[in-house]
Amino acid sequence: MKYIITFLGLIAFILFTINVSGQDSNRPAILFGVEFQVYPTGILPGLRLELPVSNHDGLHLRLGYNAFNHRDLGVQDREVGGGFGGTLGYRHYFGDYEAFFLGARNDLWFNTVNWTMNQGAANESTGTTEIIVVQPTAEAGYLFNFSDKWSLAPSIGFGFEVNAVSNGEDVGQGAILLLGISAMIHK
Repeated sequence: MKYIITFLGLIAFILFTINVSGQDSNRPAILFGVEFQVYPTGILPGLRLELPVSNHDGLHLRLGYNAFNHRDLGVQDREVGGGFGGTLGYRHYFGDYEAFFLGARNDLWFNTVNWTMNQGAANESTGTTEIIVVQPTAEAGYLFNFSDKWSLAPSIGFGFEVNAVSNGEDVGQGAILLLGISAMIHK
């Protein structure tokens, strides 16, 4: 966990030192807020920071938590768990700043999965698997500015959960569809 916080802190420092010359004066320098995503077997709440790097482009960071219940959709009969992680992403806004956007992001989650196999049977087995999940995702959405002070951005994303490092029995991974919304204040 300390490594991801150090990594995200370093990225945030780099983003704050980027010279955004040529940036439209109507564009906020920083957007900060909360982001909430849901997917069929879990939720991803987090804190979000976006730094515009041009009139139509922004880099963003998220520090969040991944809580999930794969039910019987994973490798084991029951998989429940969660963990902290973060996101590094990019968005391109089409048109003015209040606009449709496309983006790419990559999440890194440090999850603990409690699993059960053959639940309720005489040969039931349980265990815990520690995984590091890499989750590349493409996203689309729309940024709505409600004033020069705050905005909302609903989004939809499609990506893949890949258990890059696993310590324990195999657990679910694969394609993921995400619905999200972020509420941000402008600085």
